Amino acid sequence: MMRIKIRFHLCLLFAAVLALLPSAIRTSAQKGPANASSPLQSAPVPANPAAAPMASPIIISPAIAGAGESSDAAKSTDADAAAPDRARSYYHFCRAKNYEEEALGEGHPEKLTRAIDEYKLALKADPASPQLNTGLAELYFRGGRAREAESTIRALLKIAPNSIDAHKLLGQIYLRTLSEGQESSSANSPSGNALEEAITEFEKIVALDPKSVEQRMILGQLFTIKHDAKQAEKQFLAALAIEPDSEDVVLNLARLYAESGQIESAVKLIEAVPVDDRSPKMEDALGAAYQQLKRSKDAIAAFQRAAEMEPEDLPTRDELAQALLSDDQLDAALKQYQTLLEADPENTSAEVHIGEILRRQGKYQDALAVIRKARKKDPENLEAGYNEGLLLDVLGRFDEAVETYQKMVDLASHANGAYTEEEKNNRSIFLERLGALYQEQDKTAEAVAAYQKLIDMGGETALRGYQLQVDAYTDAKEFDKAVEVAQKAVAANPKDRELKLMLAGELDDQGKSDDGIALAKGMLSNNSDDRPVWLALGQMDIRAHRWKDAEAAFNKAETLTTKPEDRTYLLFLRGELAERQKHYGPAEKLFRQALKQDPGSAMTLNYLGYMMADKGRQLPEALKMIQKAVEEEPMNGAYLDSLGWAYFKMGDNELAEENLRQAVARDQADPTVHEHMGELYEKTGRIRQAAEQWKLSLTQYAKSAAADVDPAAVAKVQKKLKNALSKLAKEDSAMGQVKAQ
Repeated sequence: MMRIKIRFHLCLLFAAVLALLPSAIRTSAQKGPANASSPLQSAPVPANPAAAPMASPIIISPAIAGAGESSDAAKSTDADAAAPDRARSYYHFCRAKNYEEEALGEGHPEKLTRAIDEYKLALKADPASPQLNTGLAELYFRGGRAREAESTIRALLKIAPNSIDAHKLLGQIYLRTLSEGQESSSANSPSGNALEEAITEFEKIVALDPKSVEQRMILGQLFTIKHDAKQAEKQFLAALAIEPDSEDVVLNLARLYAESGQIESAVKLIEAVPVDDRSPKMEDALGAAYQQLKRSKDAIAAFQRAAEMEPEDLPTRDELAQALLSDDQLDAALKQYQTLLEADPENTSAEVHIGEILRRQGKYQDALAVIRKARKKDPENLEAGYNEGLLLDVLGRFDEAVETYQKMVDLASHANGAYTEEEKNNRSIFLERLGALYQEQDKTAEAVAAYQKLIDMGGETALRGYQLQVDAYTDAKEFDKAVEVAQKAVAANPKDRELKLMLAGELDDQGKSDDGIALAKGMLSNNSDDRPVWLALGQMDIRAHRWKDAEAAFNKAETLTTKPEDRTYLLFLRGELAERQKHYGPAEKLFRQALKQDPGSAMTLNYLGYMMADKGRQLPEALKMIQKAVEEEPMNGAYLDSLGWAYFKMGDNELAEENLRQAVARDQADPTVHEHMGELYEKTGRIRQAAEQWKLSLTQYAKSAAADVDPAAVAKVQKKLKNALSKLAKEDSAMGQVKAQ
């Protein structure tokens, strides 16, 4: 789960911002205008104006002539401004609060207008009162009349520009506007842009109250929404300096770093908090950051600490389970998912993961039972459907797997052909699996049809569809069609370098090596973009046995290689180059270096394991390598062939046959697979079946690209077939003589 968990949905972020507003802004219907020091909140309501106390609790500000003339707060006579009637103002204010309580507190919205009218009468008696203006604005706001609230507050700010409560309420209005997705609905604001106006207001609030962590947090979050990371960081760091132990500050700053790609900074920030002082949320965020950095052990430790603090928190336990699964700690992950399922029997996600773990442990039937149970609970669960199809494929139940994936394709399809990116991704996954199943059954036309649906979706999905169609035709040894599709793909996407390199490789397979190399070399531009071109040229040179040219191409690529994973792949290619020249010692050394950097690479494990097994060397180690590769890719016919061959070399004919049969079923176009199956049949005395396999091997060799054919290997199979046929002829002759007698 590669993401930082402290990312928020935009609406949730605004909810968090609103939640941070001080209670002084969010006064209840029972409270008066927002002023913590005013006795107005607890003053008794008089029965009539005459009973009003002599000293009005309303705080009077000096009148400013002409201020706020365009708002309710500004409508008064010169006499009113000179001599406010505090008693009358207080009387109407109390009536306004009573109506406000009835309207908003007791559910009588028809009383809202009466409350507003009473506020206006109070303001007529005391037009310069910031508290009354703020109270009316807040009433407007709470009653859903944001524009009138904004107009009232702006008029007040002309009278009292440094009223922090007024700025806070105006800021809240803009936050509400943003949370409702109305970016430009503030008609009375200077810019008409709610985000910019909110930032402006909270900058003023922070200037008036620089020690307020809450206000700096809101401002920092607003800058985050604006994608102004520098200003956001400035506010969060200021808040952190005021309150170093604040969970909200640490998490928001960590989120900012994570979304800016500064994962290390996010980690250091949370690590700086002593372990004993970290909250579960901090540990959870830290674990997610560790996962981003592929520090799986640290991620697990962080999630475990969070789970220990909140044992009943299921989302945290789910994160822990996922981290354990990613680290291949299958038993520990299984235990966590079982706990999640016990806590919530309807948790199909946990059930699907249990099925996945059982599959990875090789318990395919048990895994299928669990997955089908999950699908019964939730037939439209895409992940469950994917896993069911995968398990049926592993078990060799191809028709059922095809049916399952076809149903999932239909479920992920729309008649109008319009898809979100997520929907397009889901549909493409099922189409790819469906096409792969058809390829395993040697049904090339059906596979190509499935991949065509990827092309029809357009965009990056279409590029993938073209590549898969080319692969399908190449696997079927229909090289002319592969070139045709590659050319079509390049014509439709003339600027795509990967497609051009694919076409170059297909021209090479077709026997037009010079054309392929010329096309690839034409893409060189003497910059870092040349790396994949040099790698492709090196691979084409290997196939053409141009060993020195291949070495030179890889040397060029190495100067442009900076990422660790890219260095690992280059080591693999160099190992292949050495092996193809029969330099097995150097090849083994290169493959082991690649495995040191990426111990789980199925590709490298299989190549090295097969190379050692084929030479009869270090067979136990070779077997373990291939087994691990098959665990990673249990449907890979080439890996199953390697596994069967290793068992054959070790003299375990039963396991050899089991795996070689699966390999033949999945990779019918590979001549080596048929050759190995023939060897097993010969060794176990089934000469006729051996001869049939060798015939299939020679047929596939005849269809293969010249670069993929080792004449010595072909001659070996021909000799074996000749000897087998001769032996069968003698046996048939002897049987004929027996029958004649």
